[in-house]
Amino acid sequence: MVARKKMRNFYILLKINQHIKSVRLKSLGIYLLHLSGKRYFGIFLDPVLACNLRCRMCYFSDEEKRKSFSHEMFKQEDLPRLADAFFHRALKLQIGCGAEPSLFPYNKELIRLGKAKKVPYISMTSNANRLKEKDWRELVSAGLDEITLSLHGVTKQSYEYFMTGGSYEAFCSSWLVLTDIKKERPDFKIRINYTVNKDNMRELGDFFSVFPAYALDILQIRPIQQMGNPAYHHFSWDDIYEQYDSIIEKLRRECSGRQITFIAPAKQDLVKEENENADSVLVHSTFFYISPKICWESDFELDKDTYESYAKRTRLGCALLANVFKSRKKMLTTKKQLNYKIN
Repeated sequence: MVARKKMRNFYILLKINQHIKSVRLKSLGIYLLHLSGKRYFGIFLDPVLACNLRCRMCYFSDEEKRKSFSHEMFKQEDLPRLADAFFHRALKLQIGCGAEPSLFPYNKELIRLGKAKKVPYISMTSNANRLKEKDWRELVSAGLDEITLSLHGVTKQSYEYFMTGGSYEAFCSSWLVLTDIKKERPDFKIRINYTVNKDNMRELGDFFSVFPAYALDILQIRPIQQMGNPAYHHFSWDDIYEQYDSIIEKLRRECSGRQITFIAPAKQDLVKEENENADSVLVHSTFFYISPKICWESDFELDKDTYESYAKRTRLGCALLANVFKSRKKMLTTKKQLNYKIN
């Protein structure tokens, strides 16, 4: 029972991964899990390509980018095919990545399929503006393990400025409903993702005084990164860096005292516009993105393929094994990315 609970806590696995430094060793683990038919990847699923908000830091505020999304969504009959193809090998099912999943009408069915396939951890990311108490309770009853709420401002003024079209009151109302649900289901987790920029950084210091009555298990701070051509254009981390110790470290201490998992990048990473990183090979092997436009790989055919048939056809096992023997130089990529520290 203890082992099962640890398996359900996806953040324990992330902490273990954080302490294993060898990319080759991690690659070997991935290959062995693939070979033995075990779970080893996360499914990151956008069931619908649309959003009800136009957040200033998001590509949905980019008119041209938004036009490329045509509100495509999976049909209800597609969901069993997805489950049969992937869910039996997934450690985590993440519903909602770059779009808003509350616009998808079949989330309960999706979650139930995940539970039927024994996916250990099912999470959803939402701006929490559309769903009411009945909706939240149905999702949790279906088997949702975690809700991640997108929050880009502690005050009403900054929240509604950065989350264009959003309602601060609707967000807080949903969070309070989820707080009540957590009292009834203590294992259910509530996470906040806060995208920070130079204009909403300082108010983070008041986070726990503004939200004292709201349940929280995980708080992630994500420095702004450019995605498309959004309405907000201040992408420099310089001002964030200057405020880091006074605000982020204060939050880290406060989360520790409240037994809240805190996820934020190390301060030294903020001075690097580009990092050399070998972990991209691991991301490619374990990050399965699925949407109505693409199902994992461009040549994967949902009406014909399963994970196993595709792996056999493309000799995926050989590719995973080859990663074990790649030199670090061949694994390195240079790009603007952050290493997040989990406390």
